[in-house]
Amino acid sequence: MELGTCFNAANVNQKMFLSAPMTQKSKNIPSSWLNRLNFSFPATKNCSCRAIAKGSISSLKTQEKVTEMSSNHSQDLELSSLSALCPLDGRYWGKVKELAPFMSEYGLIRFRILVEIKWLIKLSQIPQIVEVPSFSEGAQTFLQDLIDGFSMNDALEVKKIERVTNHDVKAVEYFLKQRCQSHPEISKVLEFFHFACTSEDINNLAHALMLKGALNTVILPVMDELIKAICDMATTHSSVPMLSRTHGQPASPTTLGKEMAIFAYRLSRERREISQIEMLGKFAGAVGNYNAHVAAYPEINWPEIAEEFVMSLGLQFNPYVPQIETHDYMAKLFHSIVQFNNILVDFDRDVWGYISLGYFKQTTKAGEIGSSTMPHKVNPIDFENSEGNLGVANGDLSHLSTKLPISRWQRDLTDSTVLRNMGVGLGHSLLAYRSALQGIKKLQVNEAALTEDLDKTWEVLAEPIQTVMRRYGVPEPYEKLKELTRGRAVNKESIREFIQRLDIPVDAKTSLLNLTPHAYVGAAAELAKNVNEAINQLNGAQLF
Repeated sequence: MELGTCFNAANVNQKMFLSAPMTQKSKNIPSSWLNRLNFSFPATKNCSCRAIAKGSISSLKTQEKVTEMSSNHSQDLELSSLSALCPLDGRYWGKVKELAPFMSEYGLIRFRILVEIKWLIKLSQIPQIVEVPSFSEGAQTFLQDLIDGFSMNDALEVKKIERVTNHDVKAVEYFLKQRCQSHPEISKVLEFFHFACTSEDINNLAHALMLKGALNTVILPVMDELIKAICDMATTHSSVPMLSRTHGQPASPTTLGKEMAIFAYRLSRERREISQIEMLGKFAGAVGNYNAHVAAYPEINWPEIAEEFVMSLGLQFNPYVPQIETHDYMAKLFHSIVQFNNILVDFDRDVWGYISLGYFKQTTKAGEIGSSTMPHKVNPIDFENSEGNLGVANGDLSHLSTKLPISRWQRDLTDSTVLRNMGVGLGHSLLAYRSALQGIKKLQVNEAALTEDLDKTWEVLAEPIQTVMRRYGVPEPYEKLKELTRGRAVNKESIREFIQRLDIPVDAKTSLLNLTPHAYVGAAAELAKNVNEAINQLNGAQLF
């Protein structure tokens, strides 16, 4: 367990877990999840932050307490969207709340419940453990209902028990014993809850299930939505010519669509890497040797039983561990998400720059204000918000990926408190993805600005001209074009005059004379048009 994690459940605000009610209309969350949350916030009076849990001090008393508070007593604030220390639980809650059933304290407790119950059921299926007979259908239904019906009130009850135990996993065990003591069949085997387990047997599986649920239900679908939005930009604007800039200077033209296709493909490749990382689990006892298991039932092949159990939860088995699952897969996962985020930072900055150049306009919304003093401004705030939150996410995820694989000897506690921050990194990532999506929806291509830039940069044709000169044996082609273009004003007339003087075949000269900066885009349009097919081939599936 993590030291110092217990608190007085009698005084906890239900917003500690979820700051605002979630409905079955919440996107990407199965209705069964929302039903389990079982919100019931009492009506309040004259106080916006009064969603108090059942069993807390009276609403009137707390209202008086808040009314009398001064700035010197800010620690007495009830937790709300206004008093939350983390903006994910306050300002940005509406954009990240889908993660809460998985990555919150509630989610951790629920998955611990699931693992403890599934282990008891597994024990009942091992013939050598005669002390735990096979459960009847009714008993199995009773246990499954404890998982499916786990509610916010149940989580609060676990926290009440933790107040006494000062041990979060032991509180789960005691909660289950209390709930099952009235069942005639299960009550006979209560002591087989948490049988031969160390807390990390429960925790590592719970954390893996939390991550798997959050990724499959929330993060990966939003990544797909983002990639699809950029793919649509690529194909829609596949043939719109645009001046490239290398080192910030005019370079060979491209198309707007092809530049978007680059990001779509890069993000898709990293998204595939994330989806293919195996979530690992261990179940080998206090130091990974099945010591207690063998002492109690030496005739059982415990490594085989552990592998069966872990894989029954939809996880892969890690057979060689100390007390903890060694977190190598987590390091790889978080590093891959960091890389996805880095690519998106690159996208955000490029689009921000294109907006600055006038290549994109942004649609406005009635009532919105861009600047508090300059009324004309429409700022690229969505891409700035995305970039900023990606930085916060990557700071957290980078620490997780470098810290978690390191544990002194068979176990130290540093991973426990760090693992509680998985939702922070994922939450800021999710917020960033949605901010980028919101920004993309506002973009309108300004083809006039793109055309104007190309009209002013005829010098970019120096590349194709000197390349054709090489083909036909003209001496020193690069040097001749360098003399013509470098540091000098170049326009359509000077370029055409240079071409006319070339000693090359007539058809080659005609082709160069017909070339313009707008037309000199190579295979860019085709690359952009084919990006969906390329991504589908990369993933081996029809995604777009």
